[in-house]
Amino acid sequence: MNAMLETPELPAVFDGVKLAAVAAVLYVIVRCLNLKSPTAPPELYFQDSGLSCFLLKSCPLLTKEYIPPLIWGKSGHIQTALYGKMGRVRSPHPYGHRKFITMSDGATSTFDLFEPLAEHCVGDDVTMVICPGIANHSEKQYIRTFVDYAQKNGYRCAVLNHLGALPNIELTSPRMFTYGCTWEFGAMVNYIKKTYPLTQLVVVGFSLGGNIVCKYLGETQANQEKVLCCVSVCQGYSALRAQETFMQWDQCRRFYNFLMADNMKKIILSHRQALFGDHVKKPQSLEDTDLSRLYTATSLMQIDDNVMRKFHGYNSLKEYYEEESCMRYLHRIHVPLMLVNAADDPLVHESLLTIPKSLSEKRENVMFVLPLHGGHLGFFEGSVLFPEPLTWMDKLVVEYANAICQWERNKSQCSDTEQVEADLE
Repeated sequence: MNAMLETPELPAVFDGVKLAAVAAVLYVIVRCLNLKSPTAPPELYFQDSGLSCFLLKSCPLLTKEYIPPLIWGKSGHIQTALYGKMGRVRSPHPYGHRKFITMSDGATSTFDLFEPLAEHCVGDDVTMVICPGIANHSEKQYIRTFVDYAQKNGYRCAVLNHLGALPNIELTSPRMFTYGCTWEFGAMVNYIKKTYPLTQLVVVGFSLGGNIVCKYLGETQANQEKVLCCVSVCQGYSALRAQETFMQWDQCRRFYNFLMADNMKKIILSHRQALFGDHVKKPQSLEDTDLSRLYTATSLMQIDDNVMRKFHGYNSLKEYYEEESCMRYLHRIHVPLMLVNAADDPLVHESLLTIPKSLSEKRENVMFVLPLHGGHLGFFEGSVLFPEPLTWMDKLVVEYANAICQWERNKSQCSDTEQVEADLE
């Protein structure tokens, strides 16, 4: 009799278990998707100057909330994964011309040139010289999306194709792109300067490309001639300091490291004949045994140590990372410089962000922009679930470039006015 009386209470117990399970699942989802994280304007680090005041007035995106897609946009992992998997949604197909440059060591460098589709906001001839991320090129969707937007805002665009990255372009020397080699980027910039003597340059680098463009500008003062400004997005600044963090499982960086290393292996092995063939005059330090080590590599550091550093004759991985990182060149850049990182970028450890923060505290030409969300080269926008084709990053880079062009135009007009007044006196 007692058992019969207790039976009706069993469904309530089961309902309690179901509710607890649902609550647990919801808790995990909220934590994984970071749904409780607020949206806010990016943190800005800069010196109080006329330029920074002008930028704050001319670039609304610097002081406006960045609002990622509601469901998944606050997860740096999902933003990074979506960028890595699809680049962008509904990306356009800008039409350009591929240019070939023979380097002094016999390597064939290529870049794609895209003409502007509208008049520039200040009426000047301005070219964006763009360096993509690791193993990327002009045919990547995020690059196509950005180039199309820049063209429509009156910019000519030149996009470097990293040496060995294009599957249909064979290597003509036993060398591929490396972490900080600026030779090919410099050759592209020199071509633009000679072909368009009246143009001014906006230098843009994404991820690894950010390291290359900053290193290039800081190598010599001559590299900054005719350069209006530079924008670097999602770079790590110091490979030497980053290598330890990139081997940690925190934020799944070790897993990302493995995926990127696997992609690098595929690219290198696709050029094995040009790099390791018997007929090839390889660098003295590059041996056939390095190819066998490449097969077993599970990290970018192993690939860099066994193969990449040897293209340029570095004696150790430490020397390679020290010499190829832009950190030791940043203070030599005198043109306006905007450095952009996301606080939730799983590839760039937060300790590395002290580098741009410290630089912005010392240099008036530097502004460091740090939004809460965006992942690694994600920065998607959208209402709830589906992202928009154009990202916050795309719009910010063009908005900043427009502001710098206007700043230079105003300076020029002020100088002309002062000269006229001086002549009259």
